[in-house]
Amino acid sequence: MQVFRGFRHPGVAPACALTIGNFDGVHRGHQAMLALLQTEARQRGLPSCVLTFEPHPRDYFAAITKKPDLAPARIGTLRDKLSELAACGVAQTIVLPFDGRLASRSPEEFIQEVLIDGLGARYVLVGDDFRFGAKRAGDYAMLDAAGDARGFDVARMNSYEVHGLRVSSSAVREALAEGRMADAQTLLGRPYTISGHVVHGRKLGRALGASAPGKDDGFRTLNLRFKHWKPAASGIFAVLVHGLADQPLPGVANLGVRPSLDANDVNAGRVLLETHCLEWPSHLGAEGAYGKIVRVELLHKLHDELRYTSLEALTAGIAKDGRDARAFFASTHAETHRQTTRDRI
Repeated sequence: MQVFRGFRHPGVAPACALTIGNFDGVHRGHQAMLALLQTEARQRGLPSCVLTFEPHPRDYFAAITKKPDLAPARIGTLRDKLSELAACGVAQTIVLPFDGRLASRSPEEFIQEVLIDGLGARYVLVGDDFRFGAKRAGDYAMLDAAGDARGFDVARMNSYEVHGLRVSSSAVREALAEGRMADAQTLLGRPYTISGHVVHGRKLGRALGASAPGKDDGFRTLNLRFKHWKPAASGIFAVLVHGLADQPLPGVANLGVRPSLDANDVNAGRVLLETHCLEWPSHLGAEGAYGKIVRVELLHKLHDELRYTSLEALTAGIAKDGRDARAFFASTHAETHRQTTRDRI
């Protein structure tokens, strides 16, 4: 999949079948829409194209009005969104910066300057609640009328439901906020994951729980930055880590700002996913994970993020979380074995 920041690039296709949206989480409703887009694109001999925005429009308005509560919690990073869009077969994605200029464009200007002149849209697929242009004045009827007048097809996709529940980014955010990871997986059609490069942190964990003073074989962690200040999920989770070994590695992770014991923490104030693998791959040594891209599946929430008042309390807390994560994986393995046995009978 080709990715472009803005549409003024020579590599952008001169014509396309297009869908527009934030696609936070790329959930099952998004996936159904993208499957329809792919079908329509093939029938027309056009590349499929997604137009998305960064930052989220509500992030922009929250910032300029100084009302942070207006910003939605973010399900996924831009990296993860683009990865999921590519997995859905999208040919190109345009990441359009949402700024004052875009926010002030009238619906008519958006249609002419972005959809027609910028992207050469020949088919436009939108959701049933789609609004666009300054003050969200544009709607499906306006877009459909413009398509009829200017020679492009317009279609609308109704809500996607699973077991009677409307699948939406809001529903995913609610499930993640409440720690209902199985429900989030149902809505997403896959486990909830966060990926990124492993970055340096305090290197405090490797000393905590070490086998002897001066050793660095304690709770080594993999730090991934979640590049948004308001993640949809937070707390301590049992996880699986992909990208370090041939098989996914079980672990326990803290997603949040990690109430810090160190005022000089290099990541202080940033949202981090800090993961401790229950069995550290020996081939990595102490430094071998830095810079690698890993993908972490958050499978089960153990508890909310906690503040510890001492290194001793932090060490004990991490050790307990590790035991609880091991118990989760043991119970999951036992249930899988029981289900396999039942299937064979």
